[in-house]
Amino acid sequence: MMIGDIHQRVTRSSVNSLAFTYVATFEPQDLSHALSDPSWVNAMHEKLENFKRNHVWDLVEPLPNYRPIGTKWVFKNKQGENRMVVRNKARLVAQGFYQKEGIDYEETFALVARLEAIRILLAFAASKGFKLQQMDVKSAFLNGFIEEVVYVRQPPGFESAKFPDRVYKLRKALYGLKQAPRAWYARLKSFLLKPGFVMGSVDKTLFLLRSGGDTLIVQIYVDDIIFGGSSHALVSSFAEQMSREFEMSLMGELQFFLRLQINLEGTFVHQAKYTRDILKKFNMGNSKPMTTPMSTNTALDADEDGEAVDQKKF
Repeated sequence: MMIGDIHQRVTRSSVNSLAFTYVATFEPQDLSHALSDPSWVNAMHEKLENFKRNHVWDLVEPLPNYRPIGTKWVFKNKQGENRMVVRNKARLVAQGFYQKEGIDYEETFALVARLEAIRILLAFAASKGFKLQQMDVKSAFLNGFIEEVVYVRQPPGFESAKFPDRVYKLRKALYGLKQAPRAWYARLKSFLLKPGFVMGSVDKTLFLLRSGGDTLIVQIYVDDIIFGGSSHALVSSFAEQMSREFEMSLMGELQFFLRLQINLEGTFVHQAKYTRDILKKFNMGNSKPMTTPMSTNTALDADEDGEAVDQKKF
């Protein structure tokens, strides 16, 4: 299916008038399912507009004997604490499994913060009385410049009516590209080091800025950023600088991170929401809580006639 010019956007107001809702409550099973709903169409348009603003790619004639990398849409509903859908997220990803080392990419390694480092930061912030804030970089990988020459196919459902056979030459990384995480981390690290941040000697995803007698701490986990400090002015200045450089979602005081629910007053960390989501996923939402959720005297053996279990889920 071809939607037409990707620059002709479906606005939120038109979505509201057509669907009588701000967001769709379902996650599409495939592209045709998504294209049937104005809210999801709008989410895809917003993503492609983001590509245009960030100068992610150029539509060019395909090179002879060169196979462009395919693209696909991935759909996900973002839920709040009460499990209500608050946002429809449509992400265009490159099918990186088609990439060839030495041609489409070179280095791929990118640093990721360890969970132990996050826990240490939470404990430190609680001991110092810091209010940790959280921000999310919109389409973070689109901010990473790539050095290799990479071509991708046009987004499914949004092919150009005038040039359906052309391909996009990438200037910046797409989700799914093997070098995308590395390119984004390099861009963000370069930006942070310019105003005087010092990178951690052990944890390279931790950055520290000292200004007079005040301290600002920034912890990076891919496109999620935790930050806080001893000065409200310093914290606000950092948020403003990041918003000017990147498209950000300022999420306020830290409450959810890596499936942890956090309350720094008393250093209380728990996983209540994650536990509820797991129970719901396996249709066990109405199960009764027990100290030991099975009989301690039951002997287990293989169920030869039972339905096979998808081991990847466990």
